[in-house]
Amino acid sequence: MTPVRVVISGAGGCTPLGGSLAEVGTALRAGRLPFAPSRHWPQLAVAPVEPQDDMARAPSPDAALRLLGGWRHRHYCHRGAQLAVLAGLRAALDARPGSGTEMPCWTALLPDDTPLLLAVGPMLDVSGEPGLPPGDVSRLGALWLLRWLPNTGAAALCRFLGLHGESLTLNAACASALQALGEGFRRIRRGEAKRVLVAAGDSRLSEAGLLGYARAQTLSRRGPSCGPRPFDQARDGFVAAEGGAAFVLESLEAAMARGARIHAEILGFGASSDGGSLTAPDEEGRYAERAVRAALDEAAAAGMRDGPHWVSAHGTGTERNDAVEAALLERLFVRPGTTASPAVMALKSRQGHASAAAGAVELLTLLAAWRTGFMPAIAGLEKPCSAHLAFVREESPFTGPLGLLENFGFGGQNAALAVRLWT
Repeated sequence: MTPVRVVISGAGGCTPLGGSLAEVGTALRAGRLPFAPSRHWPQLAVAPVEPQDDMARAPSPDAALRLLGGWRHRHYCHRGAQLAVLAGLRAALDARPGSGTEMPCWTALLPDDTPLLLAVGPMLDVSGEPGLPPGDVSRLGALWLLRWLPNTGAAALCRFLGLHGESLTLNAACASALQALGEGFRRIRRGEAKRVLVAAGDSRLSEAGLLGYARAQTLSRRGPSCGPRPFDQARDGFVAAEGGAAFVLESLEAAMARGARIHAEILGFGASSDGGSLTAPDEEGRYAERAVRAALDEAAAAGMRDGPHWVSAHGTGTERNDAVEAALLERLFVRPGTTASPAVMALKSRQGHASAAAGAVELLTLLAAWRTGFMPAIAGLEKPCSAHLAFVREESPFTGPLGLLENFGFGGQNAALAVRLWT
């Protein structure tokens, strides 16, 4: 039986570099970096989505933002969940054939049995919840608990789009978004679903969110407007970001039959667990490598013979994570007698670390970069930690359409996705 080919036929987001592929591409071409001082910790840089307070106040809202902004219950979704919902609405709109400039009928955009896989971070906007226990509980809203439930964003997105299929909320730390994409890929590949909506969103820019990272000593201390320096010998941590991105996945046959625009094809997926430290990666990267090899093996079986041409590395900019990942990439791709690996990008250098949404935000950025025709350079990389890896040091054309995305998270969560970008 011929395996089902799985493609991305809709993409949308709300990232520090923009909300659409066109906006993100424009920001990349301009070399814009979105880093700014944190409201709560002015000495730290963050990468926010604008506007930072209430997305309903955006000066030029699109149809998706008008829908979410006009919903009187939106405050029951915490910031990260709202970003996921907004991205999901935009991806559903993008999946329509044609220009789609007319006002959408939201519940007609996707079949009502479309499964939803949502990757979302935890509720960390503690300072925005007045009177949380053990405070004055009489000040709490009647449904205050909804902001703390992981599936509230999924419930909202299903409500807006009229979805009644499987709804699954995932949280696998920084591997969450790639895990959700992989689960969606598997469902279509195995014939369990014809179409899947995958959405991701997270925000750790609240006082409590940043405090957690600061206490763990994982944040860069370069300055309030400076980004991280992945794979640089002088790297000192990551810069926290927020963002959301979402994708409609379906079979190639179904997408072509309805005249959909195809952004990319998913070729393989792998996931694993270190089963060790709650925070630090396995020092030898053994189980992260297992996830990456699984994705590459599945992609090879699907016809990826000469790739990957490039790698979108997890590249947080922390001392230990970058060292482990660089060694992993050397083992996988640097052979005796060769001088270079596939091109290695580190997109967190350009838009920060979006935690549970990182993989989706980075995939959206790659789609935008592919449209612009160049791979974004790793910002701040002056002295690479490896002489054997082909880090992208300046804007250059893509070395090919075949690529690998990697994300590794707290708790030893590892995920990798192999893709083919489409013209």
